[in-house]
Amino acid sequence: MRHSYNGLYHYCYHLGNSILKVINEDQENISFYLPDQAENVFGKDINRLPQNFTHKFLFPNIKKIDVWHCTYQGSKYYPFGKNLAKILTVHDLNFLYDRNRSKAKIRRHLSDLQRKIDDSQHIVAISSFVLDDLNKHLSLSNKSTSVIYNGCNVDDLSPIIQPEVIYNEPFLFTIGTIVNKKNFHVLPPLLHSNNYKLVIAGIESSRDYKKQILKVAEAWNVADRIVFTGPISENDKKWYLSNCTAFLFPSIAEGFGLPVIEAMYFGKPVILSKCTSLPEIGGDSAYYFENFDPSHMQEVLVNSLEHYNRTNPHDKIKERAKSFSWERTAMQYLELYRTISV
Repeated sequence: MRHSYNGLYHYCYHLGNSILKVINEDQENISFYLPDQAENVFGKDINRLPQNFTHKFLFPNIKKIDVWHCTYQGSKYYPFGKNLAKILTVHDLNFLYDRNRSKAKIRRHLSDLQRKIDDSQHIVAISSFVLDDLNKHLSLSNKSTSVIYNGCNVDDLSPIIQPEVIYNEPFLFTIGTIVNKKNFHVLPPLLHSNNYKLVIAGIESSRDYKKQILKVAEAWNVADRIVFTGPISENDKKWYLSNCTAFLFPSIAEGFGLPVIEAMYFGKPVILSKCTSLPEIGGDSAYYFENFDPSHMQEVLVNSLEHYNRTNPHDKIKERAKSFSWERTAMQYLELYRTISV
């Protein structure tokens, strides 16, 4: 929870807060393993085990803990060999789909993950796609497993405040870290023969990839209608999601895809790639790019918006989002915590 602008932070934040709402405090105690900058994120009165970088090499005494939940498969902090029950949540095997990742690095990632799997009592995948990937590429050795979906991050507790910079023109919206796997460079051709803007929000993790997106935009003569916002607040994200013409998500590697159900929460037309977990999450409430050929994508955009405007599936799309509940997710994890043993 060091970086508040990524999906893993929001997974931990919403799961932690939801568990605190449904836990039976008379019968069980929960503690959070947190870095100093996130020490109060779940309140000042919680039980906290302070995280320290030395724990990568020498793990602290955790004899009073019965169950350890590692909330991210790539964590450097893991209680190997400790005599307690361990649950490991696997969000994705995205490194398998990274065209720039060497075979040696892929083998190393698989080896590191296999070591955690071997030392865990239960493996949770955040989608059926991820569980299938685990079974294909790693040995689960008859481990107990389950699929526990993420919840929808959006809430109605506070009004949406208009950002300082807004767009009066119709705009298409997407959000995610600016890296190759998000596949944003296929989007600029969708601005051809219309007056849409394309707003891309997220941390610019790769300058080279941002240049690639702009190069495609220049080739299609639409660079003046591409907007990179950088990371945005939760309020601004909700404003963009509630005001966009459509939400686009052409990612080629997703274990779940939290932005998809966030956009669905506002009843927006959501157009996704058919890669990895996205069809599982979007279901029949989303539209899909079958491939990334510009003419095909342009046709899908036009047809999707025409169908959306003609059939008005706003309520159906919103109900799809509401079916992903953090309270339900928290209850499923709590049941695991209560029943798992070494």
